[in-house]
Amino acid sequence: MNRRSLAGRLAALAAVTATLGGCAPDGGDDGAASPVSAPPGSTAQRTPGSGGTSARTSQGTLLVTDFGADTVTFVDPAGRGAAADLGSVRVGTAPYGIALGEDGTAWVATAEGVAAVDTRTRVRTALVPHRTDTGPVTTGEYRGGGMGIALSPDGSRVYVGVNVPGGKGTLEVVDTERREVTRVVPIGRRPFDVDVSRDGRQVYATNHDSFDVSVVDTGDWTARRIEVAPYGTEGGLGSWLKPHYAAVRPSDGALLLPFEGERLAVVDPGTGRVRIEDMTANTHQHGVTAGADGTLYVVGTGPIDPSEDDGPSLTVRTPEGDERVVPLDGPHETVALSADGRTAYVSGGFTRDGYWNGLSAVDVATGRVTRLPVGERPLAVAVLGGQGTGAG
Repeated sequence: MNRRSLAGRLAALAAVTATLGGCAPDGGDDGAASPVSAPPGSTAQRTPGSGGTSARTSQGTLLVTDFGADTVTFVDPAGRGAAADLGSVRVGTAPYGIALGEDGTAWVATAEGVAAVDTRTRVRTALVPHRTDTGPVTTGEYRGGGMGIALSPDGSRVYVGVNVPGGKGTLEVVDTERREVTRVVPIGRRPFDVDVSRDGRQVYATNHDSFDVSVVDTGDWTARRIEVAPYGTEGGLGSWLKPHYAAVRPSDGALLLPFEGERLAVVDPGTGRVRIEDMTANTHQHGVTAGADGTLYVVGTGPIDPSEDDGPSLTVRTPEGDERVVPLDGPHETVALSADGRTAYVSGGFTRDGYWNGLSAVDVATGRVTRLPVGERPLAVAVLGGQGTGAG
């Protein structure tokens, strides 16, 4: 395994910062290099207003957030080309994470608030405004508003991590019946991901820009900070070596956070202890999800330093730590599993430059990759009737 020193990593960062938008949040916006606005009328023609289509949606259909537009798109994973696109629904500006309820409601984090979409009739039924002041509604990598999102086990609450540009974020709690924000909890900076413990007693916000996970107790709404920085925090906001997404391990509730295709941080949310395991993909890693059997699926977005690092990939890691790395064509961001666990759907949206408008469907057994062109910078993926979402 390529064990790069922190000093070497920082040197690589300095060499490439001028050419890559990167994860380093300088308060700017990558929209100039990679426009995030949909072409005029392109989505409105399919989904006027906030409604959708009259078609019913079958299990196994995919739902992706169009970070480059104001929509979510329904996708037939068996389709090819234009046949895969089943239409879109307007939800709000620059949608990010998505969480599915057992009642068929999709909850979508946007720059404006949390949207509720009836996935059976494909209609937006609510947009719950953020209570956190995030400044003007904008698009692009560093926009304010909702990012990671998750549901409580009983479906009564939605938890959304809200980014406040230039400051610490919040965890907003949405009552799913009343459809309003009922509580706001201060957390870390730029919460890429939100996850929930199996018993619903804790919520975990993975905070990219503060090198930490906020553990929020749903009984008294206090928050604890656990630093997760296997490379240290040198470089601060300019560092690439920060956490992005987490997965909750089914066997014991540990949080699993991948870094650089080299290190897996295993976090005990009760004690705050962090243990590091080796990984092998040698690529900058973002999205992660865990299968019901504990198999981990980790998205490699591509190299920080092309002269040293490997390209985009999907790592399939067994509970015992054995890894298989499937190469991907172009950057990707998050991953979700089919209901039977045989297919991993990896989004091509990506949070910085180099994204593409589509998904890669990876046959887990064979490693065969099928590309599905769909969406406008698709970021998060959810499987209707499946195991989870691309939010972690």
